[in-house]
This record gives sequence, C-alpha cells and structure tokens, in this order.
Amino acid sequence: MDVVAGLSSLSFESELTEDEKKLLYLRARSAGLTFCGCAHAAFVCQLLHSLRCSIKSYTGVTQSVASAGNGDLGVGILGMGRLGKQLLLGLLEKTSIKPSYIKISTRNPGSVEKSLPAEVECFFNNRRLAAWADVMFLCCLPSHLPKICRDLRSHLSKRCLVYSFTSAVPVTRLAHLLGHDFIIKPQYEFVPCDTEDLWLSCCHLTKALTDPFLIEASCPLTIKGGITLSLNWVCAVLYSLMNVCTSASLGSTETISLINNIFKEKGFFPGFHSLMPKQKTHHCYTFYQAANLCSSASLHYTNHTWRDHSNNSVTI
Repeated sequence: MDVVAGLSSLSFESELTEDEKKLLYLRARSAGLTFCGCAHAAFVCQLLHSLRCSIKSYTGVTQSVASAGNGDLGVGILGMGRLGKQLLLGLLEKTSIKPSYIKISTRNPGSVEKSLPAEVECFFNNRRLAAWADVMFLCCLPSHLPKICRDLRSHLSKRCLVYSFTSAVPVTRLAHLLGHDFIIKPQYEFVPCDTEDLWLSCCHLTKALTDPFLIEASCPLTIKGGITLSLNWVCAVLYSLMNVCTSASLGSTETISLINNIFKEKGFFPGFHSLMPKQKTHHCYTFYQAANLCSSASLHYTNHTWRDHSNNSVTI
C-alpha cells in the first residue's frame, strides 16, 4: 500500500524546481530502458534454452549441446547492481531456466545472497563464471570494464555468448578487450513522442512483466514509447541461434529447420505472448522470414562456419 497516495505535497515532484521538472521525462526513459533490456534479455535466453532442448530432442544426444550434460542453459550474471537484480527477476519469472542454472558473480555476494532463491549460486569469481556460463550478462559500470575484461580474457569458452549492457563501450572495443567475438550488445535510442510516460508503470519489474500492454510495447521490431532498438540486434540473435546449432555439428538445412520450428511454436515461450504473437503476425513472421533469408545466397554454411556472399566468416 502506498501511504502517500493522493498526497501531492509529499510526492517526488512537489520539491522540484521548474527547470528540474523539465527533466522528468528521464525517469520514464530510465524505466523503459530497464524494462526493455531485461525483457529482451530474458527472451533471448528463452530462445537459446528452447533451441538447445530442441537439438537434444532432435539428435538424441546431449554432450555437444550442454555444459551440464542435459540441455539446460547455464546463465551467468556479472554484477548485481540495480540492473543485475532486475535481470535476475526477469529470468526467474519469465523463462523456463531452472534457478540452479543461474550463477552470479558480484563483489559483495554476502549482501545479496539472502534475497536470492536458494538454488541460485552467488560468489565473487569472474573467471569461474566465465568458464561455466553458456550466456554471460555484463551488468557492470563502464569504469569497471577494463579490469573485468582482464579477468575474463582467455577464460571464456568459444561457445559462451556475452550479452553486454555496459554503455559507452562499442562492441568492437569490447571484443578487443575480451579477445572474444561472440557478443551481443543491444543499441537503444530515443525519439521524441507523446507516449513515453507508459514506461513509468515499470517501476516494479515482476508486475510490469505481467502487463500484456507493456510486453507488446517492448516488442523489438515494433517497440513503442520513444525507444528504438537497432535491427542489428535481430541479426545478432539469429546468428547466435545458428552458432548453437553449428556447435552441435548440425548442417545448414537442419539448423534453419530447427530455428523455424521454434519460432512457429508459441508454446516454447510462456509469458512472452506479445513478444511472440500468433504465427504470421509482425514479430514472429519477421523472425521466421529472416531465418529463411539466412539460408539463402546471402549466408551459406561451410566448414562449420556461416559466411556471407564474399566468403567472409560472419561474426556478431
């Protein structure tokens, strides 16, 4: 219960100057960025987890698709500030990844352990996290990144997808620091609009993730509320799915077939009904078509590597 509801004199805005009130839109942008970032990250994890389970079912073997030997995706979170905590909530609430397959590395594990599910392991060992994770989220400050990259360098497995939320550091720079090129870094931008305030209802992430309107507004290809997401993110996600298949020694035809089937099966994505609407509507249809395009002349598969029309290897 909000004890100050309706008491305007006690509201946050009541003590602001006129100049400060002009900056209130930044609150909506901050809330929107956190919500979209966590929703998209959870969506990618669910995609990867579902694909690995499909590969397990298709091949009948597990050793090439799972670090733990049973197809489950190992997710690591490096950093447990506000974003890291919100991301963890999103993963626990909106994916089918078991808590025991989520590990956290943070400088102060004792301060967050009490608020975590018992199955989620928390420690301070970045190298250990890097060696274990199939997907690792960087939720650290830009000022901490050089030291963190020195810790991670040479400890990341080739199959590990690094998903970076760290701002002000281009993906090319991050790849150089890590000595690793399997990286996704979403690039969000803002455009002026009259609907930015819709993100103000995202203060509580777990509640916001149950709101169909907010989930639909965060759809990566038709995002609303003044936030835009580069389509390079879409391509990077598709390449990531392909890399999972190629690491399991699947050919191009099998790869495209499995990816298409995942996007066609709405049942793979509990809680993401608007991010994965009914087949042939905007979001699902575009991903489905993009996967088919990747099997055409623009991308081909040779010696376990995806290449473009000039025979250059494709990296993310």
